Amino acid sequence: ARRFVKLAHPEMAIFIKYEFWRNYIDVLHHKGIPVYSVSSIFRPGQIFFQWYGRSYARCLRRITHFFVQNRLSVKLLSRIGVKDNVTVTGDTRFDRVIDIRRAARPLPLVERFAQGHTVLVAGSTWPPDEEILLDYVNRHPDLRLVIAPHVVSAGHLKEIESRITRRSVRYSEATEDSVADFDVLIVDSYGLLSSIYRYGRYAWVGGGFGKSVHNTLEAAVYGIPVFFGPEIHKHREVRELVARSSGFILHDQAELAQLLDRFSSLEECQALRTRTEAYFAEERGATEEILYDLFPEE
Repeated sequence: ARRFVKLAHPEMAIFIKYEFWRNYIDVLHHKGIPVYSVSSIFRPGQIFFQWYGRSYARCLRRITHFFVQNRLSVKLLSRIGVKDNVTVTGDTRFDRVIDIRRAARPLPLVERFAQGHTVLVAGSTWPPDEEILLDYVNRHPDLRLVIAPHVVSAGHLKEIESRITRRSVRYSEATEDSVADFDVLIVDSYGLLSSIYRYGRYAWVGGGFGKSVHNTLEAAVYGIPVFFGPEIHKHREVRELVARSSGFILHDQAELAQLLDRFSSLEECQALRTRTEAYFAEERGATEEILYDLFPEE
């Protein structure tokens, strides 16, 4: 940390959300370099707020200013003596996914696959997600699937293909002329998922049967129903989506079937889109507010 700061000569340092690199923060503090925490969010169970975490709490007290996501974080920081340098600005990821949606590139191959069909886009899936999802899709020929697994390895792709009984094709092997003949499109590359969600009637975001669900905002920004497993406690935005009936926890195929049946109604989909758009409108703007505070003269 000392070598890096000496070489880089930073004028300020910004850490995002859960990133608190203690050695770097200590060195930056001793050098008099301001340190900011952006989109940070805290929970009572974190080490900073335990009796045995005093040294970690001291690390937080060396941060120049916190731009936090919610009021609970303000209260928790106050408990360890961090009071006058905390601002609630929300989560900059809302601004990011809105920008991604605006700049999303057209994907003619996926558009051709989805044209005239009801499509579920499943992103960042793990085997427990796939166990529920693939069996359901195998038994419901009226539903097409785009699946982008979290791990794109040869072994995992072959495992997915072995569990699909309908016609499937990998993205890298499909063409615009041939892709319409298949029922399942397996995305075997990175960087496409955020643009693919727009072609779905529904979205499934993986990870919720493991440590924690992955990025739901990338899918929700398109105003479509988003499904995921039960492990959501680490993510404020996912809990908000559930509270607003824009995102939905499921545990098995029966619950998936109920949700798909519910949102086969165009009226239900439109009502959800309205709720989700209202939520994003409330949450947007954190980036601009933070940048104005950090660079007021620019």
